[in-house]
Amino acid sequence: MSDNRLPTLWQIDVSHYSEKARWALAWKGVEHRRHSPVPGAHMPVALWLTRGASYTFPILSIDGRRVADSTEIIAVLERLYPEPPLYPTDPEERRRALELEDFFDEELGPQIRQLAWYELGRDREGFQALMAEAAPGPMKKLPVAGAAYGRVFTRLRFRAGSAEDAQRNRAKVLAALDRLEAELGDGEYLAGERFTVADLTAASLFYPLVQPEEGPISEGISARGFEEFRAPLKERRGFAWVEEMFRRHRDPGRPVQPPPQRASRQPPIGARGLAP
Repeated sequence: MSDNRLPTLWQIDVSHYSEKARWALAWKGVEHRRHSPVPGAHMPVALWLTRGASYTFPILSIDGRRVADSTEIIAVLERLYPEPPLYPTDPEERRRALELEDFFDEELGPQIRQLAWYELGRDREGFQALMAEAAPGPMKKLPVAGAAYGRVFTRLRFRAGSAEDAQRNRAKVLAALDRLEAELGDGEYLAGERFTVADLTAASLFYPLVQPEEGPISEGISARGFEEFRAPLKERRGFAWVEEMFRRHRDPGRPVQPPPQRASRQPPIGARGLAP
């Protein structure tokens, strides 16, 4: 199969939103290519790919269009590759799954990212270790310089230098963990009796906290402050549930599905639909 026919995921390797998109592609068995520009440089790339509609990754080039935002990516994959589904067929379960996807996207994803970068910014050795493992191309070869660049970029991009913000974000992450456990109740999954977009989203966005073996960072986030925050949470049911979702569903071994028939040229899609 020619590579130029394959869908292409533009991503940041360590990003939990990129992990959400990667997991959806794996769940659907979609063969694809990946590009990982240097963080910071990815923003003009994203603007170019989407004609100014989005400056963040992930972005998926598929079916003659470029789809920005992990939620929109899953929606398009669900249309092009309906089996196996991530959206429940039952209307109430589907409403619940999409509501929870939105909750974790908005009330967990930005906060846990900002907290992780804040703690890494205070731990030079931990930041260098992360760069040595997970940074793309030239940054991996120069972990000291890459870490210095990364600390500046993340402080500016995510306002990751404020102790007050860090405290608020710790509270938000704990609230999201409480919500996860409350929504699970006695069940195994968040919406119905099987794995859905709600489970995929919650597990993906909690990965920086839980750091499961199947996640994108094999050595984990080693910042001292972050480890102190997560250590007492390891006994929580929600923490174990994230580990179980990764163990059970992250590498589903689906048969590879061919790329969709190329559609006629269409505008890029942003987080809220077709770009103007």
